[in-house]
Amino acid sequence: MELRPVNPTVKTPARNFTGDVYLTPVYNGVEPSRMTVALVRFTPGARTHWHSHAVGQTLHVTEGVGLVGTRDGTVVRVRAGDTVVCPPGEEHWHGATENTFMSHLAMLEALPGGQDPTTWLEPLPDEQYRAAHQRDT
Repeated sequence: MELRPVNPTVKTPARNFTGDVYLTPVYNGVEPSRMTVALVRFTPGARTHWHSHAVGQTLHVTEGVGLVGTRDGTVVRVRAGDTVVCPPGEEHWHGATENTFMSHLAMLEALPGGQDPTTWLEPLPDEQYRAAHQRDT
């Protein structure tokens, strides 16, 4: 067993996020583990840009209310305790609603050789984000 101290929280780069988003690394696997876990905190209105993950991503909401959307227009409203599984290669975005904070554990697998498992794409337009509030299931 190994007890690890809490890692410093960092503000995420504006090139991949809209609004203020903070990330606290929780775990980065050492071979043979490839698991990566981070606690991500979104301020109201903050969200990721469109992106996908080579091996998929699991999001477990720990606090607040958020939205997760996919390219086909599907939007789900998530609350503390909910878990969303995004399959490999699925382009999606996620973040807080307009009026609430949202935090989630983001879990994904690293690729062999240190290759980045996330492909970052363009920002989610404000009008599409606002419309997602009306479409969520």
